Amino acid sequence: MNVRHTPWHLLAAAASACLLVAGCSDSGSGSSDEPDAVDLEPLTGITSPDTSVPPSGSVVPSPSGLHSTTFEPVTRSIVALDDARTALTVFDADDAAAPPRSVPLSGAAADVVPGVDGTLLLPMNGSLAEVDLRSSGVRNVDTGGNLLSAATLSDGTVVAGDDSGSIHIVDFGANRSQSIGGLTSVDALASTEHGLAALDRHQTSLTQVNVDDESLGLALRAGTGAARLDTDEYGRILVTDAAGGELLVYSSDDLLLRQRFPVGAQPWAVTYDDKSDTVWVTTPADNEVVGYTLDTGIPVESGRFSTVRQPDSITVDPDSGALYVGSATGGGLQRIDTAERG
Repeated sequence: MNVRHTPWHLLAAAASACLLVAGCSDSGSGSSDEPDAVDLEPLTGITSPDTSVPPSGSVVPSPSGLHSTTFEPVTRSIVALDDARTALTVFDADDAAAPPRSVPLSGAAADVVPGVDGTLLLPMNGSLAEVDLRSSGVRNVDTGGNLLSAATLSDGTVVAGDDSGSIHIVDFGANRSQSIGGLTSVDALASTEHGLAALDRHQTSLTQVNVDDESLGLALRAGTGAARLDTDEYGRILVTDAAGGELLVYSSDDLLLRQRFPVGAQPWAVTYDDKSDTVWVTTPADNEVVGYTLDTGIPVESGRFSTVRQPDSITVDPDSGALYVGSATGGGLQRIDTAERG
């Protein structure tokens, strides 16, 4: 493993706000809380070449490509969507030899998001599904809209975002939802102790969402072509800018771009390991996953591993810190013991 150390570019809070938010010059119209309007066609992915070196760690076969790979801690399962996105492929984290089981869905899902108490949230076209991995039971709430994202807030409220820019507040008990509009597309949702933020990939922006009063707050530009996001235990929002080749780190209490770091290859999937305070980012163009420590406030590259081909999704076991990388082209599920870095 080749470990490289690269200094971060640290941004002053005031400078980042002025650079990224419209209104730093007085135009006489518009809000200073909104970035300049853009309408991009988001990248659908970064094509991987054939692997040139064996993947690090171990790889177990999968019956199809793996998409939106997620770790569910209560059942200690690694879960991903199959190629059709109409079934979940469920692996046992404690028994690598056990064959994965399949949980069929009522339709195609856009993502897999951890819920609470062994459940997963699955945004679908017209509804949000909740799957209980312990029983394989599924329940749905009709929301309207083609859902792309979902999240659970700190108070237990469930929200979902759709491709027309609406955020739905979902009540599974009452089988109903209400919505907040104003964005172009809600491609990912970040829930922290400070509230909710929405990633709009068409506008490559990150926007605060005030769920209580059903309104949008401050909005900042998220690079030149944002791809994926995750959050960490300190309330930071971690965004990969695939078009710009950077990892972006935002604070969520005041929504400021605190740090940005050139990754080199185009970054895609991102996950955060609480145990080691490490952000892991996949770079499909070279079939690698790279780790950056954030414990000192000056993030430094701390690990680099070769992966399966097309590492489009990644997750971490919160107990062991092991990484799981899903191959979107059928190359299996890869497990990496991150203690091997050094």
